[in-house]
Amino acid sequence: MLWDIFCRVIDNHGDLGVCWRLSVDLASRGHQIRLWVDDASALTWMAPEANLNAEGWGQQASEKGQIEVRPWSSPLNDKSHASQIWIEAFGCDLPEHFVHWASSQLTGLTEAQAPVWLNLEYLSAESYVERSHKLPSPVMSGPLKGRTKWFFYPGFTEKTGGLLRESHVANRLPAQAPAAPLVPQKTFLFCYEPDALHEAIDQLVGHSPANVWHVAHGRGALAFENALTKLPPYKRPQFQILPPMPQPSFDVQLAQSDLNFVRGEDSLVRAIWAGQAFIWHIYPQGDGAHGPKLRAFLDWLEAPASLRSYHLRWNDLTQDPLPPIDLPLWQACVLSARTRLMAQMDLVSQILQFVAEKR
Repeated sequence: MLWDIFCRVIDNHGDLGVCWRLSVDLASRGHQIRLWVDDASALTWMAPEANLNAEGWGQQASEKGQIEVRPWSSPLNDKSHASQIWIEAFGCDLPEHFVHWASSQLTGLTEAQAPVWLNLEYLSAESYVERSHKLPSPVMSGPLKGRTKWFFYPGFTEKTGGLLRESHVANRLPAQAPAAPLVPQKTFLFCYEPDALHEAIDQLVGHSPANVWHVAHGRGALAFENALTKLPPYKRPQFQILPPMPQPSFDVQLAQSDLNFVRGEDSLVRAIWAGQAFIWHIYPQGDGAHGPKLRAFLDWLEAPASLRSYHLRWNDLTQDPLPPIDLPLWQACVLSARTRLMAQMDLVSQILQFVAEKR
């Protein structure tokens, strides 16, 4: 089938990262994708295989499917093929030019003949996700008035849409996960600007002098360099600032690290699949909505007290000092959660099943 997927970039690794992985997974199953992005520039390093040019156009072809990256404002013409599925990622609205083009294509079609229109929502472990998953949202105005879009919620339970999980994730899992060391030898950092970063560096220098920080480029690298200025020279750790890297290399970094600090949505899911101890930096929101969202995730994770306390301090939700790191306990928690998730249907399979029910 032909899919139109729409993405407005807020966090390069998050929204665009999720949309690219979604497109690649669909293409691997034989589908054709038009991925509309308002700023696709991060794909030059995140997905070099997209062959992005300076105008924001790109194309990846495979034996089974194809992905065409299109600039957000580039309209289709009368000869363009109509797609069978539309996906608005993270609640972005369709481009106005696409709405008008689509309305002419839908003239005379019944709801059953029209494309299946999904609003792919943000990932959360909060209880509303199960209640809202697959609910209809009638369009009440505009050229597409009378059509229906459907809420589709990724999630961590069987009553949600699941998580992105390509076939290679299961294929790469070892028969038995290696035991975590008592202290990290390699720590991966991908974060926003946590107040506790200098405290975390100080803690690891004291407990694991051989530990090396591998710091992802961008905001986290700037935060790391700023945190170093708050420490005396003898407390400064070994570290390496990493260049921008493709998604597969990013995933390898997570799998090869003893402790992962991740941020946002895409890297959280990848940290779970990596099966190593991790700390999640949730996107901070001015109204404090990130607090309940983080606590709901920790409840689902069945996080032990030390892991919960570390998360709350890392996300500036408490001023208590960071607790000691317990890698074996934290890794066991992650592996248990991963086992539960592996028994559930993945996000793309669930979307395909839902589309089949509606067409």
